[in-house]
Amino acid sequence: MPKEKVIVICGATASGKTALSIELAKKIDGVIVSADSMQIYKDMNIGTAKPTAQEMQGIPHYMIDCISPEQRFSVAEYKKLAKQAIRKIIEKGKIPIVVGGTGLYIDSLIYEIEYPNIEFDEEYRKLLEKKVQEEGLETLYQEAKRIDEKAVQKISHNDQKRILRILEIYHATGKTKTQQEEESRKKETEFDYYVYALNWDRDVLYDRINQRVDIMLQQGLVNEVRTILNKYVHFPTAMQGLGYKEVVEYLEEKCTKEEMTEKIKQETRRYAKRQLTWFRKNKQTMWLEGNKSTEENIQVILEDINWKNN
Repeated sequence: MPKEKVIVICGATASGKTALSIELAKKIDGVIVSADSMQIYKDMNIGTAKPTAQEMQGIPHYMIDCISPEQRFSVAEYKKLAKQAIRKIIEKGKIPIVVGGTGLYIDSLIYEIEYPNIEFDEEYRKLLEKKVQEEGLETLYQEAKRIDEKAVQKISHNDQKRILRILEIYHATGKTKTQQEEESRKKETEFDYYVYALNWDRDVLYDRINQRVDIMLQQGLVNEVRTILNKYVHFPTAMQGLGYKEVVEYLEEKCTKEEMTEKIKQETRRYAKRQLTWFRKNKQTMWLEGNKSTEENIQVILEDINWKNN
């Protein structure tokens, strides 16, 4: 029996994934499943470029606004809930479209990777965080590199969340993150994934990123962060998000508004570069030209899937 088809639209931040996916969904009666590790959080709208109700144009979206910024959320939890959403969409006779730029989320689905839902060790996390304060994050980066060099190659020196995750997985299981991924990739996938990504000339993409950051700040990103800080007590992951941690530094008067703005742009450009490196490793990805019209790219997708003949 043939597997059900699932479309995946991935790629770098600010590449136009949201607009493309919504127009595609309108054309093929699709429903969107977000694959963005920050859009899952409630109240974090501007800084995550969460689509507004107007932008969604009536297309249902799963895996957005799921949890409080005070909660932790693992890849294992994402995979479980995303697959439940995909099954539900298929049962309704609609087409699932997975959309996002979080490589781990995408890979957990298209490669059926089982990320162990590790029981969180509060004491070990406190120990790691204390080490960061006393010795700096670079110490833990080097420790993670010694344990799992392959996993560390995919992240930046200042990605505290993922550095700590590499150490926590090894501490809890005795296996590296890379070992676990390689072992679990042997499983057959439940669905037939068709993966697409938007490709831009680097300078054009960077210009789109810079413009997006300016728009976010005009829309009230600083006030959004201020509201979240007042509303919630504890932020284990959320305030480490791109754009949010830089605004927190600004609100704590550790930098000027101009320095904050430039840092958000710089870190977002670096993140986009890592995203592109990540998605280019996925051999099944078909790259669409960002400078082509949405209609042209939708046509490429439909022809590739041979949609009309199924």
